[in-house]
Amino acid sequence: MLSVKTSGTAAAISCSHFLSPRSFSPTALILLHFKPHSSHRSIKMSAEQIVEHVVLFKAKPDADPSKLNAMINNLNSLTSLNQVVHLSSGPLIRDRSSSFSFTHILHSRYKSKSDLADYSAHPSHVSVVKQYVLPMVDDIMAIDWVPTDFSGPSGVPPGSAMRVTFLKLKENLGENEKSQVLSAVGGIIEKFPGIQQLTVGENFSPGRAKGFSIASIAVFKGVEELEALESQTELANEQKEKVKDFLDGVVVVDYAVLPTQSASL
Repeated sequence: MLSVKTSGTAAAISCSHFLSPRSFSPTALILLHFKPHSSHRSIKMSAEQIVEHVVLFKAKPDADPSKLNAMINNLNSLTSLNQVVHLSSGPLIRDRSSSFSFTHILHSRYKSKSDLADYSAHPSHVSVVKQYVLPMVDDIMAIDWVPTDFSGPSGVPPGSAMRVTFLKLKENLGENEKSQVLSAVGGIIEKFPGIQQLTVGENFSPGRAKGFSIASIAVFKGVEELEALESQTELANEQKEKVKDFLDGVVVVDYAVLPTQSASL
């Protein structure tokens, strides 16, 4: 079953416990670089570039569960494409956003922007999106970024949990304020020892991002470690205070990376 929870922007920032505060054109959705579920290769890229790609989906309220399963399974089948370094897709644990009700996520990684573009244009990808995704989805949001100082494995192992955060900055902020936000987000790994890997960066695909421009992924060993953030209110408030005056919106979603055989919705 799908699990979705929404709250106001300020509440989302607070309850996410680190910087956690519609309709769409089907044609535009085809341009999204959808990728399939829970595949990670053993490539280590500590000193190399990684491109992060995240798509959030809002499934239609009357969507047939079996067709949602087919959507995810067919996205998963694209894992074999050469451009993909890591790929995982499935239902969210929760959506903490104020203005959205996303139900599913796709997260993938690439060695370069050109690999991401080649994946998007691949005939197999386009076919899956047209046949299995478009009929099932009411809304989407997608952000792409190149993390600064990427370290650790390029794959996110099955059983891991992720918190994905998108930030929308207030208009007319200067580079200094933007740098403060990026620094605060990047600093959370020092405050929350349960985070095994953190990537942070600026979106380079504004057309699909609904005005959100900064993104991060925090990877945890599992759901238990992710949920432990809820008890760290003091640290969360400290981080929130650093950036709250610069933000005009926050999207936060939690996701557990499942084995391919457990991708049913």
